[in-house]
Amino acid sequence: MGFVAWVIFGAIVGWVANLVVGGRERRRQGCLVSVLVGVVGAALGGLVYRLATRQTRTFDFGFDFPSFGVAILGAVVLLAILRLASSLARRPSDRW
Repeated sequence: MGFVAWVIFGAIVGWVANLVVGGRERRRQGCLVSVLVGVVGAALGGLVYRLATRQTRTFDFGFDFPSFGVAILGAVVLLAILRLASSLARRPSDRW
């Protein structure tokens, strides 16, 4: 898959992940953030999928619907972790 296809794929996956994680009260995120979340989430999802299925072959950069689903799951997990970390950072400390 070429660079432009990765950007388009990442934007779509990042947008879908934002819809899934945020629901009706989701935060708006820019196109660049959507692309980054989508591409990094796709890589994370692919890595987790390879580890879970114990595949030893190299990365396949082709597009099909199962890879789209894995990419969305990876992006949802990444976005949920990022949102959890940012909400914990903003919450006042209860230690004092």
